[in-house]
Amino acid sequence: MCGIVGAVTNGAAGAGPADAVVDGLARLEYRGYDSAGIAAVSGGDVVVRKRAGKLRGLLDELERNPLPDARAAIGHTRWATHGGPTDENAHPHLSGDGRLALIHNGIIENFHSLRNELVADGATFASETDTEVVAHLLGRAYGGDLTAAMLEVTKRLEGAFTLLAVHAEHPGTIVAARRNSPLVIGLGDGANYLGSDVAAFVAQTKSALEVDQDQVVTITGDSVAVVDADGRPVENRAFTVEWDAEAAVKGGFDSFMDKEIHDQPQAVADTLRGRTDELGRLQLDELRIDETILRSIDKIIVVACGTAAYAGHVAKYAIEHWCRIPVEVELAHEFRYRDPVVNEKTLVVAISQSGETMDTIMAVRHAREQGSKVLAVVNTHGSTIARESDAVLYTHAGPEVAVASTKAFLAQITATYLLGLYLAQLRGNKYIDEVADYLAELGRIPAKVTEVLERQDHVRDVARSMKDTTSVLFLGRHVGFPVALEGALKLKELAYIHAEGFAAGELKHGPIALIEDGQPVFVVVPTPRRPTLHAKVISNIQEIRARGARTLVIAEDGDTDVEPFADVVFRYPETPTLMTPLVSVVPLQIFACELAKAKGYDVDQPRNLAKSVTVE
Repeated sequence: MCGIVGAVTNGAAGAGPADAVVDGLARLEYRGYDSAGIAAVSGGDVVVRKRAGKLRGLLDELERNPLPDARAAIGHTRWATHGGPTDENAHPHLSGDGRLALIHNGIIENFHSLRNELVADGATFASETDTEVVAHLLGRAYGGDLTAAMLEVTKRLEGAFTLLAVHAEHPGTIVAARRNSPLVIGLGDGANYLGSDVAAFVAQTKSALEVDQDQVVTITGDSVAVVDADGRPVENRAFTVEWDAEAAVKGGFDSFMDKEIHDQPQAVADTLRGRTDELGRLQLDELRIDETILRSIDKIIVVACGTAAYAGHVAKYAIEHWCRIPVEVELAHEFRYRDPVVNEKTLVVAISQSGETMDTIMAVRHAREQGSKVLAVVNTHGSTIARESDAVLYTHAGPEVAVASTKAFLAQITATYLLGLYLAQLRGNKYIDEVADYLAELGRIPAKVTEVLERQDHVRDVARSMKDTTSVLFLGRHVGFPVALEGALKLKELAYIHAEGFAAGELKHGPIALIEDGQPVFVVVPTPRRPTLHAKVISNIQEIRARGARTLVIAEDGDTDVEPFADVVFRYPETPTLMTPLVSVVPLQIFACELAKAKGYDVDQPRNLAKSVTVE
């Protein structure tokens, strides 16, 4: 969702806070947005520049009307919720007296009643946003202490928010607050930073502090103070950002999407690295669950959304096979509303690249309220889901900038395989040498993904030839089914065409009615070493081919059985059945990316989408 950046210096020579904020906004573009703005405090005034559209529009405005020198600045990229993407609705917003500027990520659920109260008291508004309501409230609550005003106002707010405010009377101070929305502090030398993501300030510093629920932060160039909702000082956990600013640039590729597809061998390798102790036993990153509890669990529920949910579907096959524990996969936004059966013998596994997906956060909280232990699979250190879970398994995939997920998907699958093997080892389902054999097979996956990437020219050629296609279907069976779902999702996200994934066994139960002459159908074929499944999917290919479908088949090297019935074959190296999604999905990612580019679309920032969905 929205990107938030704040920077404040102690006035010493060096890059000004406005420059740091603009750099941070550029690094947060991947989150998805439709307007951008910045405010700086200078000469006893708050100066605002903002424009609808991409960041380029704001930069053009800053060239025409530069900001004055300042010690504090806040910046924002907005994804429209209340009010359309206009200059007026862009952040920052000002208080009634124009002395305070505010930026906001999230939704204030009671803003209507608060706005009506303010209007009745004579306030006038320049926008349609819920954010401007908070700016007016802060301006009215301010009595010389901006931190006290923030504490007072946030008690009246309902919903999710990260708030950053500056005031004309405090030229070297930023005050912030968070509830159910991400915020992290960057610790610099003579400067400090705030961001909705560490990418906002990673070019300035790698030292960071977590911010917990309902805390208020006050930063100057030389100090950081954090208090709880009652104003009591608290100590927050420090951490170091493990990647640098260069990791979030394109590295010579046409797009972040291209780069991240090619990052996948490294993402898998890094997720596997350092997972065993001196005895060869698997270990997790942060385990705060007693092993006796893990041995006693009788059900696992995976909660996630979108691509992460499909990673969870792959995990279900592996964990049930290795551990003999039933696994359910739930869309996080449905989980808590259906009164799920969750207790102290249930392990909930929450999967989220950002660790800030609001639906998944609320599912985690509901599960813990019911007595369940929660294990997080996330990519972002210090994220809300990581902090609020009982155990964490980090994917170590590095920053994923493109909105549509690629390398996070492979890293999440890899991490959940590690979880499955860890539980199998702990519960006695697998001996250490058996686990070692599986880890060795996983260790060969990066080279296999690289091999698939080396064959991508064929995939790209086919994608470009299909740029006028309006509908594509995907079929898969066993672990190929979630791969089909993910392939369809990527095509929808990037190319804006109808795409749908089906379990191949469901074909005759309805979807075959969609087949007509020329209908493109991708089929993810199981390895021939599963002969029963393989034969059934070959039959599916024959059935749709006989009805006029154009068949595009994802098959293992050496599988000649598919050739008589395939119009196009994309190959991947021989791989154990449960691990095939790590290689078979890659041609589908490349296909979606290339077809979208052939249609002239921005593959990094698809329309209407945001990288991290931080509101319900």
